Amino acid sequence: MPVPSETLTLPVRGFRIDPRKALVCAFLCWAGAGLVAWAVHAGHVGPFDRMGLLFWRDDTLQPRGSPGRLETVRDVTALGGVLLRNLFGAGAVVALLFLRLRREAALLALTVMSGWAVNSALKGLIGRARPDIVPHLMEAHGNSFPSGHSFNSAVVYIAMALAFAALSPRRSVRWTIVATAMATTLAIGWSRIWLGVHWPTDVIAGWLGGAGWAFLASALLYRPAKATVDAAEAFSEDSPGQA
Repeated sequence: MPVPSETLTLPVRGFRIDPRKALVCAFLCWAGAGLVAWAVHAGHVGPFDRMGLLFWRDDTLQPRGSPGRLETVRDVTALGGVLLRNLFGAGAVVALLFLRLRREAALLALTVMSGWAVNSALKGLIGRARPDIVPHLMEAHGNSFPSGHSFNSAVVYIAMALAFAALSPRRSVRWTIVATAMATTLAIGWSRIWLGVHWPTDVIAGWLGGAGWAFLASALLYRPAKATVDAAEAFSEDSPGQA
């Protein structure tokens, strides 16, 4: 008996966050990150940072809880590391291309690459040392402010959520996707404090900056992404005739 064929229906581009709302979100996030940066530079965050690092630690300065929790936290922090973060980002770009959402794929790629450059510039500009009042429970190098894990994971995962939200016509589904990405990146940021490799204000500023960049890029880089895709499609159409 013949098996009926199944047809894959590709989604229609149906959602893009309003650029004005994205700019408002970006402004609020970057204003918060700027305020934290000013407070760090002015030396107003010492007691808060110390309290945040020592809050859940015992007399030996080790985090409270079972020994197995360390591996769990390391798994969470790995989601914001260079390898997994970029693997997920690259996989998302490939998936969007497969779904023929080329503009979203180009926008995601531009957002991630530019976000990495922005975070690197900020780290060099601030030049804050990592905390030394608690043991580091994993290797960490480079400057501490802002947290690269927090910044870059917020850029990648929130930008991915905004891209894939286009697949659903339902607002509740779209905002659930975005909220899940935000919660995931907040957990990654928390893991950096738990492991003792970042001050709390590093994480707060990093997350606000990364989330702000994801929203800013969705508003400002959409047209460049569209122009890139249009140019590539025009080139591919002209090439056979020139051969």
